[in-house]
Formats: sequence, structure tokens, C-alpha cells
Amino acid sequence: MKRILLGTLLALPFAISSLPSQASAAEMIVRPNVHQVGIVHKTVVARYERKLIRAHWQNVRRGNRWVKVRVPARYVTVRV
Repeated sequence: MKRILLGTLLALPFAISSLPSQASAAEMIVRPNVHQVGIVHKTVVARYERKLIRAHWQNVRRGNRWVKVRVPARYVTVRV
């Protein structure tokens, strides 16, 4: 009697797992994506602009200071 009961308890998880579930019953058809959309890479033209900087950083005793002057002004190339 104990053998039958033990055998049933051991076989029960296998019997439950072998039953078809909803996910395994559905047929899954996997089709490779043959028609892929072509990716067009556009070249981005970088635009640069020359900008006049009329100030500079100056070292003073208390740290750095932004000094606005006319004479040492310089042009810097800035990406727009």
C-alpha cells in the first residue's frame, strides 16, 4: 500500500507537467524578416562660425575674473 501511494506521489508532478498548457498548445510559426526596411544614413554637414570673443579670464589674487577688453579680442571657431 505504501509503495502504491509513494509511486503515485512521485509520478504526480510528471503527470501534471506533461498536460498541454495554453502556451504549449499554440503553434508558433517563426518567419524570418526577409523584407527589411533599408536604412538611409544622411551625412550631417557640420557648420562652423567664427565668433568674436571680447573678453578673457585673468588671474587675480581672489581667483579668476572675466575681464571684458577690446584689444586682446580674438575669434573662435564655434560649431553651430
